[in-house]
Amino acid sequence: MKSLDPNFQAHLDEGTTTLAWCWRITRADGVTFGFTDHDRTLTFDSTDFEPESGLTASEVRSGSDLSVDAQDAEGVLTSDRITETDILDGRWDNAEVEVWRVNWTDTGQRVLMRRGAIGQIRRGRLAFVAEVRSLAHVLGQTVGRTFQATCDAALGDIRCGVDLDDLTYKGTGTVIDLLRDRAFTASGLGGFTSGWFTFGTLEWTSGANAGRRTEVLGHDLTDGVAVLTLLEAPVRAIDESDGFTIRAGCDKRIETCGTKFANTANFRGFPHIPGQDTILRYATRDGGHDGGVL
Repeated sequence: MKSLDPNFQAHLDEGTTTLAWCWRITRADGVTFGFTDHDRTLTFDSTDFEPESGLTASEVRSGSDLSVDAQDAEGVLTSDRITETDILDGRWDNAEVEVWRVNWTDTGQRVLMRRGAIGQIRRGRLAFVAEVRSLAHVLGQTVGRTFQATCDAALGDIRCGVDLDDLTYKGTGTVIDLLRDRAFTASGLGGFTSGWFTFGTLEWTSGANAGRRTEVLGHDLTDGVAVLTLLEAPVRAIDESDGFTIRAGCDKRIETCGTKFANTANFRGFPHIPGQDTILRYATRDGGHDGGVL
């Protein structure tokens, strides 16, 4: 049960109300935005809630079970703070959301209706619909370890222990020539063998994508020049002379962990666990029932 300010409760009891929805959204990069479905800017808690985005709220869908409650916020791309490029770039994914019900004649009269996170964003040429999920969506996420032959740690995290800032696993480069929207040749990486950065990460340090991180699908050498292929094409086009920092990748196999990183002691997979093929095997005259991989 929510506790309302007495003045706000008195306003609700009048029957004729002046209410508006306000959303405070905090992205993963720490930037905070405020939006409202009212026709003028509202301000409280050091946040300006602007109307230019044209946000309109749907009804709140909720239930008494543990299903994820949801509400849609629909708007047009007229605010300079919500751009189609940022939506495509994933800057709004899983952003924290506070949904407020506010008396727009006196913003001191308000109540926090719900907290949640930005879920699915459906977009068109001129408009978008953002799903605001309740905190119950966290219960649907997988927690715990996975029993598998390959390592389930992220390269460089505390469980892995590899220092990716070591110059052995880190390089800096500059785009020389574009081959496709997500493939290019690069300078500065001549000291690394082919495949060293495959499955690694690349962080742009200059250009339109500065500050953005992406995954590397392939790393090859052609006449001593590095050729990099990204997993996905950046939303903002890559230009020649764009700078980047790139870190080594890992295919999660124990052989790679030992030979490339000398880190077998921290391997977080189970390479010797019998697989499903062992359970499903049937008896044969030639034997071969030693639990090994078929």
